Amino acid sequence: MASATTEQSGLENQESQPNQVAPGFVGAIEEQYKKLRDHAEAFPYVWGSYTVVYGGLFLWTAYRWRKLRRTEDRVRGLQTKLRKLVEDEQAAVTASKSAQSLDKKTSSVSDKTSLP
Repeated sequence: MASATTEQSGLENQESQPNQVAPGFVGAIEEQYKKLRDHAEAFPYVWGSYTVVYGGLFLWTAYRWRKLRRTEDRVRGLQTKLRKLVEDEQAAVTASKSAQSLDKKTSSVSDKTSLP
């Protein structure tokens, strides 16, 4: 009989303390999780509204972030095109200047040779 009562009291002790968790960091995390789970079960509409509001905020932030990245990519592409156009224009200007200077040199040489 004594062993039956000790087994019974042992089971009662285990049942009366189901929320007891291990000490330390992991235990604190588990305890906080259990508190949150109990609160979510007690007030589902509150947690549903949290999910909707913060989920919507996350989706909006993700949308804006992606749009910003696309805009930056587009600007980088346009800057590359503009840089290439400027380089081509500068190359054309320097080529035309060198061509003009060559024309002037050849014309002055031909003028000198055409004199009697």
